[in-house]
Amino acid sequence: MMARLNFLLALVLLLSCLWLVRSSYDARRLFVELEKAQSQSHELQIDYERLQLDKRAQATPLRVERLAREKLRMFNNTGVTHYVSTSASAAAVAASGAQP
Repeated sequence: MMARLNFLLALVLLLSCLWLVRSSYDARRLFVELEKAQSQSHELQIDYERLQLDKRAQATPLRVERLAREKLRMFNNTGVTHYVSTSASAAAVAASGAQP
């Protein structure tokens, strides 16, 4: 009877040791994955901040004005007025949308 109890306790001890090794391995693996995710998050935050800076740099008034002149051929000339005519259907839609 004592031999069976010793064998059973040894088996329980062995299984608990295996479970402890496995849980330690899983904890280390999860910690490595967490570190990788935090590193990737930091890189994405840096990219986001760089893109925000680029966005602000692209939208400066001087740059917009220069692009309007060069690409769209828009000039700041108050002496010349250009009138744009709309088609009858567009005018009717605009008129009906303007009335309450």
